[in-house]
Amino acid sequence: MKKILLLTLVISLSFLGIAQVQVDTIGAYIIKVDKKLPATSVKNQYRSGTCWSFSGISFLESELLRMKKGTYDLSEMYVVRHVYSDKAEKYVRLHGHLNFGSGGAFHDVTYVLKNYGIVPEKVYTGLNYGEPKHVHMEMDKVLKNFVDAIIEDPNKKLTTVWHQAFDKILDTYLGEDPKEFTYKGKKYTPKSFLQSLGLNPDDYIEITSFSHHPFYQKFAIELPDNWLWYQDYNVPLDDLIKIIDNAINSGYTVAWASDVSEPGFLWRKGIAILPDKEHQETKGMEVDKWVKMDRKEKQDYLYSLKQIVKEVNVTQESRQRDFDDYKTTDDHGMHIIGIAHDQKGNKYYLVKNSWGTDNNPLHGYFYASEAFVKDKTTAIMVHKDAIPKEIKQKLKIK
Repeated sequence: MKKILLLTLVISLSFLGIAQVQVDTIGAYIIKVDKKLPATSVKNQYRSGTCWSFSGISFLESELLRMKKGTYDLSEMYVVRHVYSDKAEKYVRLHGHLNFGSGGAFHDVTYVLKNYGIVPEKVYTGLNYGEPKHVHMEMDKVLKNFVDAIIEDPNKKLTTVWHQAFDKILDTYLGEDPKEFTYKGKKYTPKSFLQSLGLNPDDYIEITSFSHHPFYQKFAIELPDNWLWYQDYNVPLDDLIKIIDNAINSGYTVAWASDVSEPGFLWRKGIAILPDKEHQETKGMEVDKWVKMDRKEKQDYLYSLKQIVKEVNVTQESRQRDFDDYKTTDDHGMHIIGIAHDQKGNKYYLVKNSWGTDNNPLHGYFYASEAFVKDKTTAIMVHKDAIPKEIKQKLKIK
């Protein structure tokens, strides 16, 4: 009888449009979602280094949902194609003194929108080379070898067609650049399609937090994939977290660039944490046993998730030190769509990834602890209206 009553209650709540609260159990962690924003389906970048495009596009697709424009599946590879082409020209102009590869940043996505427009996934899949999923190792190698041959300057003078030849390689692997296409019965160019979406690339900005540059000013973050030398707004760490929280609570999602090389990035378990290894709570075990453990045994214990572990107290100074010591690098781009907490009140962010849904209990999502986000964030991208008013004024953003 109780089961029938419970089922009736659930059905009634569904008909009333009352959303059920998402609660996930990950080992000892019981995590309840406080706020979850709409997002499109989880995609798979597969064997390509294009996370920045997948997460940037996912972020913009959520923006379209926020703007009541409907559900869109935009082309990640259209962005990748144009970034590779323009990066090649800059690489040659700098005689090879620039990082050249498949990596990129969120601002590369808005750069492409502003300069070239955007197209739907159906118009440009980027799968022109006999693979059902993105496999870019051969293409990446061919493109790099090509531009390296150009800068060797064997003719003692660059030909006028080298860039055309480079683009032909992109055409072969990813497909020709669509100049005009039909979508849902209407003809578009990439720029007119962007205009129909109502997305303004200038509305989106990147923000970071590092003390080797002045706060509330802009600087070009020193990361190899920042080939555009784009300037991020620099804010104190507390303000960075305030911006993320304000964005989510105000209905805006956040594009998140982070280091995921930490042992606590437990993708297959659905969580990312930053345990304090030096001051770890040893509740439930004898201190002598902890002291006698070797490094691997301690790590296995910390990441077993058999208990909620004490995390690092991240400060501006510790965050800067990890960046300066190369412990925090720009590994991966993801998409924050929610805020949650565990049974002890610790805060987490609900993150959408681009590694498909296999080998992950949350079907392509995971929870990142506040400590992890504080320490490992290299940059975020948000709509400028998602920034708290007082911080926006300090940054002189209109």
